[in-house]
Amino acid sequence: MSGIQISGLLSNSAFDWKSIVDQLMAVGQVPITRLTAQQAQNTEKVTALATLRTALTELKDSLQTIRTDDLFASRSVNSDTSGTTWKSNSASGATIGNYQIAVQQLATATRIQGAADIGAGLAATSDVAGLTLASLRTATAVTAGSFTVNGQAITVALTDSLQDVFARIATATGGDVAASYDATSDTVALMSLSGEVVLGAANDTSNFLAVLKLVNNGTSPVSSSARLGTLQLANPLASSGLKAALTAVDGSGNGSFVLNGVTISFNATTDSLGAVITRINQAGAGVTAAYDATNDRVTLTNATTGDLGLSLSDAPGGLLAALGLTLPAGTAIRGTNAHFTVNGGATLSSASNTLPASIHGITGLSVTVNTLTTQTVSVTSDTAPMRAAIDTFIEKFNAVQDFIETSTQTTVTGTKVQTSVLTDNREVQGWASSLRALVFGAVSGVTGTVQRLDHLGIDFNSTSGHLTVKNADKLASALTDRPEDVQSFFLTANTGLVSKGYDYLVSLISADGVQQARISQASTAIDTQIATLQARLDREREQLTNSFIKMLDAQSAAQSQNQTLISAFFNNNNNNTSCWVARAVYGGHNPRWLVFRAWLLHRAPPWFRWVYLRHGARFAAWLGDKPRLQALIRGWMDARIAGDALR
Repeated sequence: MSGIQISGLLSNSAFDWKSIVDQLMAVGQVPITRLTAQQAQNTEKVTALATLRTALTELKDSLQTIRTDDLFASRSVNSDTSGTTWKSNSASGATIGNYQIAVQQLATATRIQGAADIGAGLAATSDVAGLTLASLRTATAVTAGSFTVNGQAITVALTDSLQDVFARIATATGGDVAASYDATSDTVALMSLSGEVVLGAANDTSNFLAVLKLVNNGTSPVSSSARLGTLQLANPLASSGLKAALTAVDGSGNGSFVLNGVTISFNATTDSLGAVITRINQAGAGVTAAYDATNDRVTLTNATTGDLGLSLSDAPGGLLAALGLTLPAGTAIRGTNAHFTVNGGATLSSASNTLPASIHGITGLSVTVNTLTTQTVSVTSDTAPMRAAIDTFIEKFNAVQDFIETSTQTTVTGTKVQTSVLTDNREVQGWASSLRALVFGAVSGVTGTVQRLDHLGIDFNSTSGHLTVKNADKLASALTDRPEDVQSFFLTANTGLVSKGYDYLVSLISADGVQQARISQASTAIDTQIATLQARLDREREQLTNSFIKMLDAQSAAQSQNQTLISAFFNNNNNNTSCWVARAVYGGHNPRWLVFRAWLLHRAPPWFRWVYLRHGARFAAWLGDKPRLQALIRGWMDARIAGDALR
């Protein structure tokens, strides 16, 4: 009889218990998957709400821009004169209108013009042999090079004396032209023995002739057109070349004078005229001092225009007298006020050429004039920044409407219904309609011509909730001609569109944040649920795995026992010694013992097989001399073979 194999569930190679565990875990994963999907939806909602919050904030900021100081009071000013040099400015809220301004007189500053030629001559006598070109106290320094007299080039160096140059002129012209210096008139003369003196050439490189003020006159002699000696601004006053004596100083050279009540001090041995001029200009006396090198004189001018006084005080022999500024040497020239009319009215007077509103009465307008002309100045509303702010508001409002629409809409295509991320958010849907109602409603508390957006040519289009400028001319007219009414509509405290809209948007932004926080908290709670469920699944997987492993171990032990029985009962080489008790009871010649063996292998309880296998041989040996017991056991085995249950 061939061997019998015991096949168990776990010993079947086709059985993959790990797959069963995975499938069981997959079933348990369904709630986690559902929670993860819900969490993903929450994330999408938070992202959408954050985007909406940004759009609401930008809309709020656009209202804040409209609230910017002086937006609707901004003005522009233009003149009807092309290329005008007048400068016009308008303050916020300047009165709009056209103003014809006729200037009859410009404002000038009071000044004292000092005497000319306050510097001493180049030399005290006609002898200039010791006077080098480099040391000449002329208005402009001589440059080295060459100049031309009667077609002859004369080359000079700065180390040459004036007398050396005179000699070279005579030599170059063959003694025809003689040059000389007159100390009384402080001039140089060139005389020709043969006729006209012709000066200069296109290729001259020295400015000698120009510095000495020598120009062609078509005859002979040619003399300097004016005195040559001037003050030297950089030299100390004592050595600057002043013609008049400076005596009102102490032994150290200290002196002072007074301008408009401010004392100016100096030291004749250390301070130059240039330093004194700077000191006057910085003294706060309201006086500007300047030196005219061409005419060799100093001028004092009030720092402000208008018919204002300019007072000075100096001791006899003082610096102001030496500079020719005291009367009668100096000349006092009174300043003048600007005289003008506006729109043909009475003549008005301004101490400045900047005509202020305080004088002409046009609020916020200032005009600086510099010509005796008549010009029409137009003050208009500066609509560009206003229109830009309104356009931005419309753009941001439409962006909010579009986002809410796309985020909450439900689309039905045939039998298919497509929802959006915020479809179930009735609160957000309500925000869009509330905003539309707010911006389109009338503003209370205003009495001007603009009380709602429609009065500005702004309305909703017919296909969506978009605001649009339907009548650009109407809007331009309101901004240009009635900016105060537009300002009242937008900015009236508490009831103006900006005030109401801003406060409402602040509340929406806050509500948006609350929703985000609530959804984020729900997602955090889902994290906890997922973690709890996952931990439970991990434990169940571990328990199932351990159970299957134990079943495998038990199956392995059963297979081992089964193999032992097979070896014991079906070993062809040991037929005489297998199934010991049955052979002892029935006898080896009776085939009943083989039938019992079949029952033992196929129907007997495992524990009985185990006991039989373990003790059967010894029990059969003990039973050999006990016939009565053998008969009793044989009856029991017959009953088993017949199918009775083991009692």
